[in-house]
Amino acid sequence: MARDEDEKLKWKLLETKHPVHNQWLDLREETYRMPDGSTAGPFFTFSKKSYVVIVALNEAGQYICVRQYRQGIGKVTVEFPAGAIETTVRHPDRETAFAAAKRELQEETGCVSERWQFLEEIASLPTLNDDYAYLYLARDCHHVSDQKLDATEFLDYETHTAEEIRAMITDGTFPQPVHALAWYMAKEALNRTKE
Repeated sequence: MARDEDEKLKWKLLETKHPVHNQWLDLREETYRMPDGSTAGPFFTFSKKSYVVIVALNEAGQYICVRQYRQGIGKVTVEFPAGAIETTVRHPDRETAFAAAKRELQEETGCVSERWQFLEEIASLPTLNDDYAYLYLARDCHHVSDQKLDATEFLDYETHTAEEIRAMITDGTFPQPVHALAWYMAKEALNRTKE
């Protein structure tokens, strides 16, 4: 919730350059006027597609995860099914995000669900980029098809208990922070339904 006194904290954009601008990324080099009148920069920010994260539970109550290589940290990691929202809009609506969530779950795992719950829409890394993550809980997922992976997707899917997810977050095997947040939010939602 913005407050009136927030105006004095805002930076004023003076100049933007685009060292990289392609279908995947718009990297911006920006200079700003600071609240005290000084000029500061360059600051580097980027735009990329917003995405969905699906905390998927199968009919046995196990979490459906994917295992894949993440080039940023140079490791194979475990995370929840997730993927880009295919739209040119930077901040898509929930209907578009939900369609992407259903598609990504089936493409990556071959599973579908009829029991979906929206958890949260969150800026994924507001210091550096302007994309949003749309977090969902999908219950009673069941297998209906083979995977339909993109050309650059090489992943396996597997199931884990809540205890295993917690241990993997702790030991770094499950390092995606937005996915960890989604898991905690899903656990809270699941606990509310038990009450």
